[in-house]
Amino acid sequence: MIPIKLDIQGLYSYKEKQTIEFDKLTAAGLFGIFGAVGSGKSSILEAVLLALYGSTERLSDRGEKTSMVNLQSDQLLINFEFSSGRNNAKTYLARYAAKRNTKNFDDIKPAEHTFYEKTDGNWQPITARAEEIIGMRKEHFKQTVIIPQGKFREFIDQKPTDQAKMMKELFGLERFDLSFKTGILLKTVKEQKIRLETQLQGLEEITEEIFTEKQALFSVLKSQATEASLKLKTAEIEIRTQQNLRDKYLQLLKFRTERENLNIQLPEIEKQRQLHSEFITATTYLRPVWEQIRDTKSDFEKYKVSVIDCERFKIEFAKEVSDLEKEEEELKKKNQERPLRESKIRDLKKVIEIQKLETQREDVNSTLVKLSPAIETKKQTQKELETKIADLENQAEKVNTVDSTSLAQLLSSAKDWQHTTNQLNKVQLEAEEAKREAEEIQLKLNELKHRIPDVADSFETWVVLQKNSISNLEEQRDLLMQKQGLAAHVHLLHQGEACPLCGALEHPDPLDVDGGNELELKSHEIHEAKSLLEKTQVLASTQNELLYKLENHQRTLGAKNDEIHLLTQNFTALKTGLAHHGIDSQESLQAKISAIEHSSQARERLLKEVKTLRKNWEADRELITQSEKELQQAQLKLQSVQSNISSKKEEIRDMAFCKQFFTKEPDQIQVTIDKVEKDIEEALQLLEGKQRHLRDQRSKRDINLADLENFIRLREQSQAKLERLTSEFESLKVQHGFRDEEQLIRLFRHSIDAEKIAREIADFDRKRDIAESRIQELEAENGVADFQENAFQELVISFENLKTNAESYQKQVHLLDKEIQETTAKLAEKKILQADFAKLEIRESYLKELENMFRGSGFIKFVSSIYLKELCNTANVRFMKLCKNQLSLEIDDNNTFWVIDYLNGGKKRLLKTLSGGQTFQASLCLALALAEKVKALNQADQSFFFMDEGFGALDRNALRVVFETLKSLRHENRIVGIISHVEDLQQEIGVFANVELDPERGSQVSYSF
Repeated sequence: MIPIKLDIQGLYSYKEKQTIEFDKLTAAGLFGIFGAVGSGKSSILEAVLLALYGSTERLSDRGEKTSMVNLQSDQLLINFEFSSGRNNAKTYLARYAAKRNTKNFDDIKPAEHTFYEKTDGNWQPITARAEEIIGMRKEHFKQTVIIPQGKFREFIDQKPTDQAKMMKELFGLERFDLSFKTGILLKTVKEQKIRLETQLQGLEEITEEIFTEKQALFSVLKSQATEASLKLKTAEIEIRTQQNLRDKYLQLLKFRTERENLNIQLPEIEKQRQLHSEFITATTYLRPVWEQIRDTKSDFEKYKVSVIDCERFKIEFAKEVSDLEKEEEELKKKNQERPLRESKIRDLKKVIEIQKLETQREDVNSTLVKLSPAIETKKQTQKELETKIADLENQAEKVNTVDSTSLAQLLSSAKDWQHTTNQLNKVQLEAEEAKREAEEIQLKLNELKHRIPDVADSFETWVVLQKNSISNLEEQRDLLMQKQGLAAHVHLLHQGEACPLCGALEHPDPLDVDGGNELELKSHEIHEAKSLLEKTQVLASTQNELLYKLENHQRTLGAKNDEIHLLTQNFTALKTGLAHHGIDSQESLQAKISAIEHSSQARERLLKEVKTLRKNWEADRELITQSEKELQQAQLKLQSVQSNISSKKEEIRDMAFCKQFFTKEPDQIQVTIDKVEKDIEEALQLLEGKQRHLRDQRSKRDINLADLENFIRLREQSQAKLERLTSEFESLKVQHGFRDEEQLIRLFRHSIDAEKIAREIADFDRKRDIAESRIQELEAENGVADFQENAFQELVISFENLKTNAESYQKQVHLLDKEIQETTAKLAEKKILQADFAKLEIRESYLKELENMFRGSGFIKFVSSIYLKELCNTANVRFMKLCKNQLSLEIDDNNTFWVIDYLNGGKKRLLKTLSGGQTFQASLCLALALAEKVKALNQADQSFFFMDEGFGALDRNALRVVFETLKSLRHENRIVGIISHVEDLQQEIGVFANVELDPERGSQVSYSF
């Protein structure tokens, strides 16, 4: 995470908006933020934490957030722009905003906490939180990136379990929790093993002997199938020959039948042939003339009727045109009066405009009468407000000015008083609880020691004695089992015969063993001894656990006592600082704060009232100005209206006609105007309509006369053509032998498809010729006419029997071949399954070992210890330089930090025994090492480290060494920021921001560049 810019407004002492340009500060690699105590330096880190995680270091998340808003501000606003992600390639904006309740000053509304990501130059809202964007929780962020004031040594003061937990969360060590994964793998292996056992059980009957038998049977069946196949091929050749003869014989029968059917149809076909010939002659030579005669008769009748209609229309059009010409003349006379009537209408419209202007003049006069007194009244009110504002300002000056810095310090002291008191009570209760628990653990340890027998001085010794006793008892039991096994064969010994075990011929003292009672008693003793051993081991484990808890409680008790001492010192210092102000108790402190706040509220109330009155004065001033403008505009409008009235009266031409309308209402005059205008428009429209209708009727009359002449000419032409065609038709009938005209017309109207009949006749002739030709060819071919169907069917039956026999052999061969292939595959599968089963048994044994190793969180604790040791080694590179190789850091198996003192023979002592300056150096080196590991984890090209530390515990020489260390970090692509009030350090850092507390404006930020 690299900061870019931070905007602060309304947080603690930041009254006005201030911007910290981090991008300019971080460009130097090492920068500082300096200022006096209480100027607001640490509030910058508080603002970053608030913007990222929604909570601060000083105040709790609940109940105390209202105290973070500046007492003179209505809202709190923080905008923090930063880069994060891999190589810090993405830019984000964190925004935190909260406002006061306008009705209750002490009530702060719930804050708005949002995040944005810059995409293509625009801010896009996102749902991700700081934990996802930066990759760490607030607690880890305060220990690796930004270290607030007083929290610099928090990491080394953590309990070992908290340090291990931090390593786990920060570096993702939960990936080393392999117990669950191992359990899943072991379960999977067991399931696979069961599945393989089931599969192997299904393949128990598959053996090499069965495979050999099937191969022998396959050879016999294959030879039989080959012989049946040869017989089938011979029969197939014979049946194909007979089938060919049969097909030709069936064709011969088919063509004979077809020839007989065609001979039956021959008379009908001849009739069709005769009719088709006559129809073709009539339609080709006579029908076209006959159709022309019929069409010409129709045209003659049509032209005859048209001539009659045109003569009738000639008379009607002549009468209608005469009537329209008379009406047109009357309308022309009426429209000649139009200019005079329109002039009178224009005069009447002027009368209406004059009446409207008279109304406007009355309205303007009324406005002038109202505005003048109102303006005078408002000016008097202005003078009264000015007097009241001057009185209130004098009262505010008499009230004592409140020092906001003193008030802020007193409020901070009151919070520290309450916080220290609560913290001291809490730590004292925790110390008492730790002491009580330590005493209870000590009592339990004493009870355990009393259970150790006299023969042992500790549980470990007791366990060793128990194991030795069990070993002796097991040896005795094995000896008894051997004797019992030999005794089972005593009855086989006979004098003079060789012993089956040693071959001796003599048996002087045969073994005699009791029937097993002694062996059973010995086994019972072993079981009792093992039970006692398990109980002893449980007691030993309990003792170790209690000792570890006792040591932890003792360390906790020591830390709590140190914390009580430190809190007591802080409380004493706080009281000493407040004694200078005459404050000796928490009640007097609250009284002092209340008095200052009351004085501040009284002055603020007076100033607020003055501000309100000034706003009212300004508002009235604007109203007066506006009213004066309205008065001036009304006067100008009155002059304009009077001028327009005179002008309009001069424009009227016929005043004598218009005088009677000045007393009427504008609506009545408008009705008269509309009526006259409508009459003028209707007269004009009627004239245009009549003229248009007259033109249409004249055009129709001319067209009718032209049509009459044309139809007379066409009627005479049709009559001549009809006589000529009738003579031609009579001549053609005689020429082609058609004497009967009615029979000829029936032939014209006959529905014969000539082309279809011609195709049917041609098709009949073709089929008859083909059938005759094929019959002659087939009768001439050898064996076709003499074919016997019975002999062919017997041959077919014989062929089917041979085919069935051959297919049966082929099927048996195919099935047996398939069985042989399946057996081969199953034998191969069986070998693979047996090999896999053996591998699974080995894997199962390994996974059981791993399951025992990863049980619990022991492996994660082991890896966490490795990370802490690596962190310690990295920190030693800088720490040994800072302390001139006199000290180095070390961490034991319990994750406790130690110091190796090389000035005292390399002996170890706790890290807590270091001085304040040395502790600061160790904390700095560990924090830098932790930040370096986080940088490598996040794959960032740069890393940012910011600490709020006064450096007051360091002398001048140590301060110089620390500064040189911080400057060297620039060469490691690290950005380091420091908040401090130490002047020596400020002189060494060239790029810095300076924070000053202004009594009126709050904290102000300036820069060295």
